[in-house]
Amino acid sequence: MEIVPYLALASALAGLGLAGYFFGLVKKESPGDERMVFLMTEIQNGAKAFLKQEYTWVSAFALVMLVLIAIVITPLASIAYLLGAVLSALAGYIGMTVATMANARTTEAAKQGPAKALPVAFRGGAVMGFAVAGLALAGLMLVYIVFVTIMEHEKAFEIVTAYGLGASTIALFSRVGGGIYTKAADVGADLVGKVEAGIPEDDPRNPATIADNVGDNVGDVAGMGADLFESYAGSIIAPISLVAFALALSADDLADNATSLLMFPMAIAFVGMIASIIGSFLVKGGDSTDSKALSKALHMGTNVAMAITIVATIGIAFWLFGGDDSFDAPIGLAISVIGGLIIGWALGKTAEYYTSDHFAPVKKIAAQTETGPATTILSGISAGMVSVAASVVLVLIGIGIAFWGGEMAFESIAGTSENAALTGGIYGIAVAAIGMLATTGVVVSVDAYGPIADNAGGIAEMAELDPSVREVTDALDSLGNTTAAIAKGFAVGSAALTALALFKSFELAILKERPGNPLSLDIGDVDVFIGLFLGAALPFLFAALTIDAVGRAAYEMIEEVRRQFREIPGLREGKPGVNPDSARCVAISTKASLKEMIIPGALAVVVPLVVGFIDVDTLGGLLAGSLVTGFALAIFMSNAGGAWDNAKKYIEAGAHGGKGSDNHKAAVVGDTVGDPFKDTSGPAMNILLKVMTIVSLVFASAFV
Repeated sequence: MEIVPYLALASALAGLGLAGYFFGLVKKESPGDERMVFLMTEIQNGAKAFLKQEYTWVSAFALVMLVLIAIVITPLASIAYLLGAVLSALAGYIGMTVATMANARTTEAAKQGPAKALPVAFRGGAVMGFAVAGLALAGLMLVYIVFVTIMEHEKAFEIVTAYGLGASTIALFSRVGGGIYTKAADVGADLVGKVEAGIPEDDPRNPATIADNVGDNVGDVAGMGADLFESYAGSIIAPISLVAFALALSADDLADNATSLLMFPMAIAFVGMIASIIGSFLVKGGDSTDSKALSKALHMGTNVAMAITIVATIGIAFWLFGGDDSFDAPIGLAISVIGGLIIGWALGKTAEYYTSDHFAPVKKIAAQTETGPATTILSGISAGMVSVAASVVLVLIGIGIAFWGGEMAFESIAGTSENAALTGGIYGIAVAAIGMLATTGVVVSVDAYGPIADNAGGIAEMAELDPSVREVTDALDSLGNTTAAIAKGFAVGSAALTALALFKSFELAILKERPGNPLSLDIGDVDVFIGLFLGAALPFLFAALTIDAVGRAAYEMIEEVRRQFREIPGLREGKPGVNPDSARCVAISTKASLKEMIIPGALAVVVPLVVGFIDVDTLGGLLAGSLVTGFALAIFMSNAGGAWDNAKKYIEAGAHGGKGSDNHKAAVVGDTVGDPFKDTSGPAMNILLKVMTIVSLVFASAFV
């Protein structure tokens, strides 16, 4: 049983080896002609420059946290925090590097059809996927092995939790900063290019086109990678910390046999990684550009990985718990994990229903463009809100299944379920989040494929290739929007369950520091009631700050694009030899996003620290309030934004008048509203929830 962390570490290294293998395959592909290589290099340079500056800014914030953790907890915890932050940043940088290399190669492959182009884009995404999963799991296992297994440090589990906080810090700033960058460029390029100038998307005449393509990589690849790194690590840390803090309070016999409870999350991560590796080899493109055929090919790897994980989880449960009389029905914990996995898949499918142009919600939004932008926006908001209800029901079903499975497996740690430090039901909910993210390697691969396909289309347009090439890349890109929505469904679902488990760990940590005086969650208590409303308001404030940031950055971008069309003779007409000043637009997005990310990013860390040092019960209310409203807002914004985007693409494919029509202009306005929803505020929301909870957990002893 003690071998499990080492098995998980070995699987993580295997995942990193696969990332290296796919990197080599992508690098061998031809990047195309001189013009395509030039465009690829411009995008690469812009993305690298942004990440370098972003990580420089974030390192100053991380340094403050490093010192604070060293003082409040232990200097060893600051080492774990630093490792989590560095590996998260490294995963984002690796993913961005290969994505900006795979874009032109996908464009070149698209000349031979989707059978050639889809595997190139997927392999580029797979480098990101397995770098994220491999680095996250390897780093976490190293921290566990060193501080828990070898050193047996008295604050070993606080040190493990600090690793998750390091990952969360990078994830938050990467998501917010990258999201502001990409959407400022995207909004500027769309509103001035498509609506005002009447030129196609990614037209080489548009000065914001390069910045838009850079944004796809720093936001949707590096930012998304850091997000999933943090989600994956957090889902493993949550049940480990839950058991650890419960054991510190327990005198029950089960405490002597609880090693298996600590090992189970790592074992699921191990089998999930192996399943993802196997699944990644099954993604192969066909000859059709039909989105259903492409979707089936792309999702083959995910579906196979899920099936393998389900079977392996049952075996793991009986291996770890089958020979121990303390556990009543080991299959119960397998049910919890499998329930989480299936609900994560169902959340993704729900997101697909509300964001794919194959289904009624997106077609309804497209039809509403007949009466202008206002009705387009209203129908998108409605679709996003309805999707919240469906997603909440699914999450509640998942929680119910996970709780039931856990209760079936064992009653409690601490004697009876009435006064238990940890019940089987709560543990079941914690491990359900791992189920959602067990196949992170292949899920992120499919998600990162999207921005690569999007960039490939941009290069095809800017390089003025044959329209047949753009037809292939557009088909790949349209599918990419849906895969991104599905990955966000997994991420936000796991965020809810992980935050709940971390919240329970926080509650146990408070009880450990002040025995006999547990954390109050009675809403009749004024302190808790105040915290509840503060927490409910916080996600709205966070969303407002990030949307405002996109608006201000986009304003500068729009003015710059207008200026260049106005002041550079022949640019708008496309005269030979007349080129836009793309570097100026890249600089605007970089400067604006770095400046604008500080306040929203700091909010997630500073608010729980301030409230916690004032009153810990108020902090409990704040965490509860923010979890509920933050989850709903994240779903609403991500799905509404995705629906608007695909409604626009549905019209661009020829429906309702096609490109250049008034309907198209109305759809572009809707898409512009949705851009910060789906790529800035929405995805950052689930990180906000976990950052606040994990900050509270790490500093619990200091608060008391």
